Amino acid sequence: MPADPPRIRVGQGFDVHPFADDPARPLVLGGVTFPGAVGLAGHSDADVIAHAVTDALLGAAGLGDIGQHFPDTDPALAGADSIVLLGRAVAAVREAGWVPQNVDCTVVLDAPKLAPHRDAVHERLSTAVGAPVTVKGKRPEGLGALGRSEGVACIAVALVVEAT
Repeated sequence: MPADPPRIRVGQGFDVHPFADDPARPLVLGGVTFPGAVGLAGHSDADVIAHAVTDALLGAAGLGDIGQHFPDTDPALAGADSIVLLGRAVAAVREAGWVPQNVDCTVVLDAPKLAPHRDAVHERLSTAVGAPVTVKGKRPEGLGALGRSEGVACIAVALVVEAT
């Protein structure tokens, strides 16, 4: 008799942040600093990609969302490195008996261009997750707040399998 196939789960994550008023705030996307670009407003480093990935993995494991684990009301998390928070979320996912298999992300922004930093973003996120993470950039084509270059959004989908 064939063995039972492994249990799999899928999670979806979403995050959006406006650009900061502070021109000195660095832009961090996927754990990579984009030199010369104005950063995003937020309690932590406002890394929308890392936040969406975190939410997708937590959701796939049935562990709630990023706000439950890392609330923006916690003064200890002010300016936090979102890759560190992602690593903590991955540890919780593994502790719950799930193993990340891959994460796929779509980042919506007009500027700066994601392509020159894509390999570094893939590497940084994949290392943090312990599985392949892919990131694609899409332009909002002038629609809405993102089309007016008021911020950046990211959607992520994660696949996890039950640890054996």
